[in-house]
Amino acid sequence: MTNQKHHFDASPVLVEDVVPALRLSLRVKPAHRATLAQALGLDLPARVGARAVANGTEALCLGPDEWLLTAPEGTDLASPARAVYADAPHSLVDISDREVTLRLSGPAVLDLLAACCPRNVAAMPVGTAARTVFDSATVVLWRDGPADFRMDVWRSFAPHVRSLLAQVRQEIAAGL
Repeated sequence: MTNQKHHFDASPVLVEDVVPALRLSLRVKPAHRATLAQALGLDLPARVGARAVANGTEALCLGPDEWLLTAPEGTDLASPARAVYADAPHSLVDISDREVTLRLSGPAVLDLLAACCPRNVAAMPVGTAARTVFDSATVVLWRDGPADFRMDVWRSFAPHVRSLLAQVRQEIAAGL
């Protein structure tokens, strides 16, 4: 995925919009997880917060029977899932337009996130993700590196979250 710089990027935290991608909500009973995973060619991790990647497609376990799948636009995951539906009943819903993704990176990113997120983000291992809140907005926070995160936020909350990010970035920059 390539990124487009948002209009504010001159502080110890860079905030960028990530180009749109296919985003799917998957629900399947644990007994059928392996069958569906094989059809998709992608591991569906069983541990909440665990991620798996294969051929540009990423799966995040959000619950015992819930995953968030992301892939480049144009990827067809529905056809292989549909082909095994009789053996692995599931719900696969395209939620691509519901959310936007922001990339947050830089030496002060943990301070930025701590200002509005009650979760101990510093304790999140690299390569994991979690559903949490940022101020009053439900988000999915992906930790891609020690100082590199992605934040999925519902499109309707994006202006509020962007405003908070800009405010906190300014406060961090003023304190340095």
